[in-house]
Amino acid sequence: MNKAKSLTVAGLLLASFLGVGSAQAGDDMLGSYVARISDRDHHASDGYELSSAAQMVRQDRANWHKFHRRDADDQGDDWFGSNEDRAYLERMLKRGGAMSSSTRRAIVNGEPLIQVDVYSESVHVSILED
Repeated sequence: MNKAKSLTVAGLLLASFLGVGSAQAGDDMLGSYVARISDRDHHASDGYELSSAAQMVRQDRANWHKFHRRDADDQGDDWFGSNEDRAYLERMLKRGGAMSSSTRRAIVNGEPLIQVDVYSESVHVSILED
């Protein structure tokens, strides 16, 4: 096996060992933000109740950028300022690997503090505090 191939295999093994998912392999990390998914994020701007974690995370970003309804724990982000960008966020959140089923349940059934890691072609949500 030549040196370049050995390094590639070693890198893939290391990524596998560290738990880097295939959805993020080759996907550049852009940054992260933290947000509290509060009761206000469980409702659309016109008042109806949202039903999915992806909708609630998207609403959190609309509340931050568009409506300036911010929770004390919310941080800003550089990626989801427009409605089109938030629609893209919601689509990425619906992909496999973006959130575990326990993370989805925590968002839908509570008011967790989350971290959203933003990559060039995906996102990953984790619970910091339930």
